[in-house]
Amino acid sequence: MRNDERRLRHLTLPDGTAYRWSVRHRRLADGRHRETLTLHRDGAAVRVVFDEGPGRLTGIGFYRHTGLVSDEHGNGVNLHEPAVVRAFVDEIRRRGGAVGEVDGWELLPAVAAGNQT
Repeated sequence: MRNDERRLRHLTLPDGTAYRWSVRHRRLADGRHRETLTLHRDGAAVRVVFDEGPGRLTGIGFYRHTGLVSDEHGNGVNLHEPAVVRAFVDEIRRRGGAVGEVDGWELLPAVAAGNQT
């Protein structure tokens, strides 16, 4: 595991709202992989979870590293990039906010569309 995989990074929005965030990769008991983007703000945490499954790829593999997630529709992002984290924050806020665990696959199409180069 990389040393920086669990460290908290900082993200401050133009309105002054501050977040701390981290990305974690985990291998589940059934052999599948999971990527989790955790956002911390004011003592509350939101975990954006990506469980590997049919048509849903997470990091670790021949050409993949931790933090990469992509789906069968060509939507893909690198969770280690601050601009991607900002897009997830914006999408969660646009949907009314959240606390606890959210399914990252539901958010991915909107976030990926806004992060195409």
